[in-house]
Amino acid sequence: MAGLIVKSPYLKCGGGSSVSGYLRYIGTRERVELLPDDRPPTRKQEQLVRKLTKDFPEAKELDEYSDYETKPTKANASAFITRALEENWAQVQQSDGYMKYIATRPRAERLGDHGLFGDEEGVDLTKAMEELDQYTGNVWTHILSLKREDAARLGYDNAKAWMNLLRANRNDIAAAMNISPGNFRWYAAFHDEGDHPHVHMMAWSTQPSEAYLTREGIRNIKSTLTNQIFRQEMLHTYEQKSQSRDELVREARRAIRHLTREMVQSICSVPEIEQKMAQLAGQLETVKGKKSYGYLPKSVKKTVDEVVDRLEELPVVRACYDQWCLLQGEVDSYYHDKPREKKKLSQEKEFRQIKNAVIQEAEHIRLDKISFEDAGLSDHDEPEQVRGESYDCWELRQIIQNTALPLADRDQAAEELEQLAGKGDVHAQYLMGQLYRDGPLLIPCSQKAKDWFTQAADHGLSEAQYALGKLLLSEDMEVRDPEEGIRWLKEAAENGNQWAAYRLGKEYLSGEVVTQDASKAVACFTLSAEAGNQYAQYMLGKLYLTGQGVQQDQAQAMVWFSRSAAQGNQYAQFFLERQNDLRPPSVMLAVTHLLYHMSRIFEDRPLPQTSAGLHVDSKLRRKIQAKKIAMGHKPDDHEEEQNLGGMVMGGI
Repeated sequence: MAGLIVKSPYLKCGGGSSVSGYLRYIGTRERVELLPDDRPPTRKQEQLVRKLTKDFPEAKELDEYSDYETKPTKANASAFITRALEENWAQVQQSDGYMKYIATRPRAERLGDHGLFGDEEGVDLTKAMEELDQYTGNVWTHILSLKREDAARLGYDNAKAWMNLLRANRNDIAAAMNISPGNFRWYAAFHDEGDHPHVHMMAWSTQPSEAYLTREGIRNIKSTLTNQIFRQEMLHTYEQKSQSRDELVREARRAIRHLTREMVQSICSVPEIEQKMAQLAGQLETVKGKKSYGYLPKSVKKTVDEVVDRLEELPVVRACYDQWCLLQGEVDSYYHDKPREKKKLSQEKEFRQIKNAVIQEAEHIRLDKISFEDAGLSDHDEPEQVRGESYDCWELRQIIQNTALPLADRDQAAEELEQLAGKGDVHAQYLMGQLYRDGPLLIPCSQKAKDWFTQAADHGLSEAQYALGKLLLSEDMEVRDPEEGIRWLKEAAENGNQWAAYRLGKEYLSGEVVTQDASKAVACFTLSAEAGNQYAQYMLGKLYLTGQGVQQDQAQAMVWFSRSAAQGNQYAQFFLERQNDLRPPSVMLAVTHLLYHMSRIFEDRPLPQTSAGLHVDSKLRRKIQAKKIAMGHKPDDHEEEQNLGGMVMGGI
């Protein structure tokens, strides 16, 4: 796998010590032509290799040393000796033995009378050395190395390419070294040597106390340069990926989507986790200020981590996380030889949101909040056909909803429907409101949707009254009018619309747009439940179980749970099966809610970011998209689904 190797030792100036000699050395030595034969190393080379590895044990980590170990030849010995000496210059320059060797080295690829380059054109070597002779701070000696085959393939086997690269990214390198761009000074030279052509870069600040370089800074330098060096190759990778990797990524992402949907559909009880959540809720009672992970005391953080670690043990979570780690490893492997270390889910930074989801649910337990498990409501709260619909409206609706018909025929039907609505057909008005609200046949327009719904609602059509109430209570600021929305919900409920009564009950229970009133909520839920609404029946069961708005009555709760379960409500069935071990619903459903939150978090991260800083900007993405379309792909080919649907959880 291709990769850039970055080393960043530093030399200390001042006190009689100068690094100008190092600058002259890297700027004036020539490439060493290694003989392509298999002659063994000389005795002096062997002795020097042993001395170098003894004096500088880290030199054994160099690729050149691996080459020498694998194949001990004169050429490989020479390459290793040169590289080891360069990386340990500070110690080398104090040794007569080493300096004698260096003094006999031939001289580099030159851009003039020397090989140095920097910000300015035509570096003056003498002037640069004088500058360093007077400098008293630390000078970092970055060594940037590529394998020969990578350098040749990518066009980085010459000084000019490296010069352009470093000039283009000098501000990013400065930032990584904590140097302001105006104070950043640097010179570099390219050494076209053996199997590992490399660049020596000397960098420092004109303010000696300003610069410092951490491991994170070195990683940032490597990330920045790697991203640029492999940019064109990355474009090729995105356009024409190897079939195996491409298929692996697609399969992993499909698996994640499948597993996240399984999470959404999971209703489970894990007493150990529920106990921990109840414990966390108690701990949050004593927490002052912001209740998010970063602000919590260590003891509370520990409980949160324990919950996440236990969640990871659930089969559906473990399978999803394993797939995510597999995909992340594939992305990281482009830059790293070492395999990615799999962390506990609680320690993986990409999923910090899970911890705050745990805290959120624990807070709901502490406050005894009621949640609404009605994800499937939107699938059937508005009937496809309304009783009393005229034949003309029915016929036009059939054409409009038939996506197999030519678009021209459907457009014509929409025009005729609008004419029919204009003549006062209340069902046509209702359908026009839906078309303008939902699209896609008509361009969505909430104001036009409101106008058509209002006309139908004024004629007493309860379905239109309910739809209008929902629209006015939505987050669409163009039409939002909560007070008017509640009025239309009440009118629809009075006209027998069970969905309007259910939604009105939720509003009274939440208290977000009306004064909170649990007894009124019970009345609305009862009206809806008696009309056969399974969600209202389920909510009545929970309210009777907890005694909110009504006198607590477990037997009555089971009656409503049974009626709801008979219609297929799996949450009602969940409570029926545990009627001998009932606890607060917020505790019993804690794991289920957490699985829902986790599914959304995993779904939001189907393609992880590389820790090496792999980034494709919007301009590049557009270029890739254009190339795909030109090759015959549809614009949305392989685009991943982002939304799971509207499960409402964790509200009051």
